[in-house]
Amino acid sequence: ALLPYVPRVPPAALPGKVTATTFALEMPCCVFDGHANASDTVWLVVAFANASDAFRNPLSRDDVPPYERLPTAHSYMTLETAAAAYACPAPSPAVLRVGDDTACGGEGGRDPCNGPLPSPGPYRVKFLVMGCHGPKAETRWSDPILLRRAASPSTIDPAPARRDSAPVVVASILASLGAALAAAVLGAVGAEAWGSLCRRDPGNGAFAHRSYRTHHIPPALPQPLPPGCGCSPPGLGCFAPRRPGPCPAE
Repeated sequence: ALLPYVPRVPPAALPGKVTATTFALEMPCCVFDGHANASDTVWLVVAFANASDAFRNPLSRDDVPPYERLPTAHSYMTLETAAAAYACPAPSPAVLRVGDDTACGGEGGRDPCNGPLPSPGPYRVKFLVMGCHGPKAETRWSDPILLRRAASPSTIDPAPARRDSAPVVVASILASLGAALAAAVLGAVGAEAWGSLCRRDPGNGAFAHRSYRTHHIPPALPQPLPPGCGCSPPGLGCFAPRRPGPCPAE
């Protein structure tokens, strides 16, 4: 049976909705009611957009194209889930993640794998109901889903952009101001210390609290004057007295 449901990426904002290797799909709840039994499984078919028309539904589970065949067969099937998970009464997550199993492809097995998508695509997807005797129902193909392109390391400019140089200039100016302020503070502290040293009295004050032992020199005693010598006023020394002249005649 061809069901009218068309898979799509959720229109609401969603973290990681579309990346370089993954994308999210709306959960197809209540879509398979009346077309699937409890023993049936629902698969997701992923194909390159230009190869979706050439895809042929497998006749049994053994014919399911694995994830490792995507580069050559351009399609694979993944997300094998019991049909009951999509029934209306069953609680389920809001979205399905396609390509979020990074461990795929490492062991080379044929088990269903939900590995990262190898290129931006575009891709188209559909849901397929598989029973014990082969396909039972399927949805329509989705519109093309284009992934984001990852930036190549060779395209990254190692030189910083011009608009990003302003923080570097500001940091350099702040560093210069900090160095000048530190020099000024050190200069002020040095000047204060030098001034305190200069204000100390190197003369009497330096000897105020010191004691010195000296030789005692007794004062000189007055010596007798020689005969005929009179003393001058103190400090002027001695001189010989003048002989008096003759008295004037009367």
